[in-house]
Amino acid sequence: MNDLVAPASAAEAPITFESHVRPILKAQCFHCHGEDGEKKGGLDLRLVRFMATGGESGPAVEPGKAQSLLLDRITSDEMPPGEKKLSAAEKSLIERWIAAGAKTAKPEPQQLSEFTDDEVGFWSFQPVRRPPLPQVTAHDRVRTPIDAFILAKLEAKQLTLSPEADRRTLIRRAYFDLVGLPPTPEAVDRFIHDPAPDAYERLIDELLESPRYGERWARHWLDVAGYADSDGYSDKDLERKYAYKYRDYLIRALNADRPWNELIQEQLAGDELAPAGFKNLSPTDADKLIATGFLRMGPDGTGDTAVDPNVARNDCVAETIKIVSTSLLGLTVGCAQCHTHRYDPITHVDYHRLRAVFEPALDWKLWRVPQARLVSLWSDEQKALAAACDAEVKRLTQERTDAYEQLAHEVRERGMEGLEESLKQQLREAFKTPVAKRSAEQKALLVKYPKANIPVATFLERNAKAEYTAITDRFAPLIEAAQKRRPAEDFAHCLTEIPGRVSPTFLFHRGDFNQPKQAVEPGELAVLCSTGGGKIAADDAQLPTSGRRLAYARHLTDGRHPLVGRVFVNRVWLHHFGRGIVNTPGDFGTLGERPTHPELLDWLADEFVASGWKLKQLHRLIMTSSVYRQESKAESGKLKAGEHVQLSALGSQLSIDSDNRLLWRMNLRRLDAETLRDAILATSGKLTHKLYGPAVPVAPDEAGQVIIGVDTRDGAGRPTGKKVPLFEEEFRRSVYVQVRRTLPLAMLDAFDAATPVPNCTARSSSTVAPQSLLLMNNDFVVQQADHFAARIIAQAGKDLTEQARWAWRLALSLDANSEQLATAVAFIRAQTDDYGAIKTPSMMANIREQRALSALCQALYCSNPFLYVD
Repeated sequence: MNDLVAPASAAEAPITFESHVRPILKAQCFHCHGEDGEKKGGLDLRLVRFMATGGESGPAVEPGKAQSLLLDRITSDEMPPGEKKLSAAEKSLIERWIAAGAKTAKPEPQQLSEFTDDEVGFWSFQPVRRPPLPQVTAHDRVRTPIDAFILAKLEAKQLTLSPEADRRTLIRRAYFDLVGLPPTPEAVDRFIHDPAPDAYERLIDELLESPRYGERWARHWLDVAGYADSDGYSDKDLERKYAYKYRDYLIRALNADRPWNELIQEQLAGDELAPAGFKNLSPTDADKLIATGFLRMGPDGTGDTAVDPNVARNDCVAETIKIVSTSLLGLTVGCAQCHTHRYDPITHVDYHRLRAVFEPALDWKLWRVPQARLVSLWSDEQKALAAACDAEVKRLTQERTDAYEQLAHEVRERGMEGLEESLKQQLREAFKTPVAKRSAEQKALLVKYPKANIPVATFLERNAKAEYTAITDRFAPLIEAAQKRRPAEDFAHCLTEIPGRVSPTFLFHRGDFNQPKQAVEPGELAVLCSTGGGKIAADDAQLPTSGRRLAYARHLTDGRHPLVGRVFVNRVWLHHFGRGIVNTPGDFGTLGERPTHPELLDWLADEFVASGWKLKQLHRLIMTSSVYRQESKAESGKLKAGEHVQLSALGSQLSIDSDNRLLWRMNLRRLDAETLRDAILATSGKLTHKLYGPAVPVAPDEAGQVIIGVDTRDGAGRPTGKKVPLFEEEFRRSVYVQVRRTLPLAMLDAFDAATPVPNCTARSSSTVAPQSLLLMNNDFVVQQADHFAARIIAQAGKDLTEQARWAWRLALSLDANSEQLATAVAFIRAQTDDYGAIKTPSMMANIREQRALSALCQALYCSNPFLYVD
């Protein structure tokens, strides 16, 4: 938002300081004239009477007089300093306000309070209150309370819900929403022909029990957590070998439908919930520790020795605060890092109070680099086994070395046969002497008799290869056996505190860590404490660590916080409908959008908490509503018999609510990046359903495009041409593909995959030419189209009509009509003829036919019915 001028009401009603002028001055001027102790030129602009008193240059405003010092400075663009200036509309509004008497909405307070009544009364800072269900006329469409709230808004505009979508549309919609994959033809047929009245509800339950559900919905939270398998920050972008454990934790937790109040507590303070010392952790306790990977997802350059360590440390803390505040609070707290927030009631002190919550674990003066933060998940038994294996390997290595040395000695002695004993002894002594300590005579002697000066392995390779190989072969299986018994390294990429070590947090003037001011205690944002609560204890005597993060996590999840529940359910709503009730999911503040259905948002937030913070129940509530089950038709199309009334109503609804903010129909949504890739793999039959594990690597190919593959570039970053097969790992779901901040996978990047900078609170959904070009030319897409064609031929045989029929069913979950089948068959035949003109041995008849079918398959991948969910 570039302009803070109020809409028409500013011209129709009296212009007041609180409603119209103060927001502009707060955004552009307060940080130099009033806030955080700054009063440049002695001028404070926070109250009208302060302006009238003025500063060193005299009064800033004189009510009723158009000309004033304040107006002169802003109209000349002398103020505010810097590139950003007030807009013409903002300048005009201030001029009209002064000319009209510089009025306030009410008498100004005798003492300046930290926030205005309007700021404290802002909608998102108010307690969540469960509203009563509204009464509606179309009560036959009310399946859940959601329908009543939506219908109430619609009926107020003389609108109503659209008809329910057909079953083919509903099953495809449900599959992509809950598991991120297309339904199989068998699943579609089963659902369509299920006569039971609860067929749809059972479908939802079936999908919620699928292990694929956790994979789909973990990806949504990974966006806001800023998940990455690399540190980012600098060009080195060092890999995070064990970050994947956090991703797997989320998938397990979501599949198990664990309450989200527990998950929030574990992600903020799981280390303070796990047994102290982290020894012999059960899988449940290990997950608590792994959960704190949430706080280790932001960019962290402290492992790169080429960057300024103090800057990198404080940047890491700042990025972590941004991730926490936007994901859980839906507020841009990071904007108060250098000065009080320009738009929201979040002070510079507030920012550092929140920083104090996390600083015991992210102490910039006593920093631990990423590798030093890893915590071993080995049990004592595993540690003992590893130590025994290491000792065995060491013993065997020494025995092998001794055997090599003995053989070398024997061969060397044989090579000195015929020499005088005194010379032999001199050669022996010269060889044993370290190179740096050899005398000139010894060096000359070894040059004269070179066989006595060759390294053992080289010496034996040249002079006793058979005996050398025999020793190697004798010990190799014993090395190998000991290493196989050794347990694999296992670490948690997590955040922990060092017990008994808590440094004070200081307010950094202008965000500069070189300018520390007063010490700050941990606490909640002050504007959220106006109704009591929010105090965070600086130390918990019951814990070996400070307990600050745990206290904060419990405060956020006590069920009374005004933001956490609203922000969470809004994000879930966004993923089901394509837009949130608040369509700025990471900003519930002044610059964010206002809720289209505030009562519904509060009802959902209250219901979510009252139902035990269970996400699957929230899905059921949303997806069984009539609102969710609507068709998405938004254009009139061809008039069919009996449809004139419906189409007339549709035109009316489009004219009243063209953006569908009131949800009179379902939104048409494009598949997101990961779902698109997964859908391609699912239809081709190549998708691997393996759960969990290390990330599938990505690397640039010879052309510089990032693909799935092992990075085989040399030390200078040049391609070597070497290929390392990944086998079925290459075709795993996209949630398992490595997220490198500097190497986004091209297939996902083109379709608006999340960019973790430091996190992604809402993805864009673009439609641009490079997407079409990728689908037409990308090697992955072409290869999968080939696999898709082979799958169809295995199912349908040589019959072209059957091939087309199966292509439609597998790719689009539709039965192709006669016109579509005829067009598809004609296309396949034409393509086969075109390939027939290519006279090469590789273009045999059966190959031409499959290539032609592959072209059809690729065309379906490029089609709107494949790319969009109705």
